[in-house]
Amino acid sequence: MRILLSNDDGFDAPGMVTLKKIAAALSDDVIVVAPAKEQSGASRSLTLHDPIRINKYSDTEYSVSGTPTDCVMMALNYIFKDSPPDLILSGVNRGGNLGEDVLYSGTVAAASEGTLLGVRSVAISQCILDPENIHWDTAEKMAPEIIKNLLEMEWGSGTLMNINFPPVPVEEVKGIQATRQGKRDLSNLLIDARVDARGTDYFWLGYRPSIGEPSEGVDLHAVSTGYISVTPLNLNLTADPLMSDLAKQLS
Repeated sequence: MRILLSNDDGFDAPGMVTLKKIAAALSDDVIVVAPAKEQSGASRSLTLHDPIRINKYSDTEYSVSGTPTDCVMMALNYIFKDSPPDLILSGVNRGGNLGEDVLYSGTVAAASEGTLLGVRSVAISQCILDPENIHWDTAEKMAPEIIKNLLEMEWGSGTLMNINFPPVPVEEVKGIQATRQGKRDLSNLLIDARVDARGTDYFWLGYRPSIGEPSEGVDLHAVSTGYISVTPLNLNLTADPLMSDLAKQLS
């Protein structure tokens, strides 16, 4: 099984080191095409108005001066066009991709692009509480068996898997849950307005610590209670339950 690795934190990110270890537990045929620089929050963006440059480190490892989506497109349609992967792993993201995060995430975007191009794809994220103490070993030790298990089932076309590991050591993980995509309290959005030395306004975007308890059965709740969250995500964004009423309204 040939496995393609990508991410949004960049080619040299610690999460890529962890992802290589995960992939090595699954296959001895691993290739890497990842962004040359961090692309967190890039979502499904493409590089359309600048040239894309490729840096070759070896026959199996490349960086791309573009987004995660660019990386997967270049890997499947150019770099490894004649020997495409059977599986794409994206991550391991530094921080969770939960709830609406999946709409902004470059990690999920790389897996989405792989899915769109017909390759089964998995996004992997390691949630964190303390940036100075990230439990990379939790994802490293537990992801391989989860992925093996997922590969034994049919996903259907247009579906990717989104795995989030809780911010705890391996021995404190309570289990694994199949979850739905949750919904954050968007009132926690933080816009931090500042002024630079020249008197010009600038801003930082982020989120305040979440307040309240997410609903059971969603990714946010699973991770917050010490469980690994596995969420199947569809590329088709059509609101099917509304189709009948919409057709009647427009007729």
